[in-house]
Amino acid sequence: MALLDWIAPESGLRVEGDGVLLRPPRASDYAEWRELRAVSRTFLQPWEPTWPADDLSRGAFRRRLLAYARDREIGVAYPFFVFRASDDALTGGITLSNVRRGVAQMGSVGYWCGKPYARQGLTLGAVRALSDFAFRTLGLHRLEAACIPENQASRDLLRKAGFAEEGQAKAYLKINGAWRDHVLFGLVSPHGGHDGPDEGVSV
Repeated sequence: MALLDWIAPESGLRVEGDGVLLRPPRASDYAEWRELRAVSRTFLQPWEPTWPADDLSRGAFRRRLLAYARDREIGVAYPFFVFRASDDALTGGITLSNVRRGVAQMGSVGYWCGKPYARQGLTLGAVRALSDFAFRTLGLHRLEAACIPENQASRDLLRKAGFAEEGQAKAYLKINGAWRDHVLFGLVSPHGGHDGPDEGVSV
């Protein structure tokens, strides 16, 4: 799939979940994405890397889409926006990143939810849907996720999604300007071992 196919409206990749729809970001999502991120900034910033000064600009969004496309084309990451199924409202984002093949067959899950849509089960639906996509469509064997110990909402969400707490990593990621410890979570595919994507599946 070419880069333009990835960001074009006709891109056919969709993942349906409980009350949510996941699809790749498009250039036409910019205004809604910018508004949601802007209104959610103080809500999100404690749990995210420091935002660049131009993070909400159209140019930065365009660069983000191109980076997403490159990662998707070489199969190392699958970024999605999360939409509420009832009205197609953009509620957040979720990414399967650091996809490793060979003997590992694993990837990492990261997500964010806009403040107006928090605590409504939408991100939980997105994590479950992405997990199913990773295991069934991509044929991965294991997923990993991590969160700051103080982020109780994220810890609870991952447990509800079936992830098990596996330990802690010191100074794991630089969040909001500081290297922070993280709680590590893992989820193994319930579908048994895989060697790669399902035959006939185009992603």
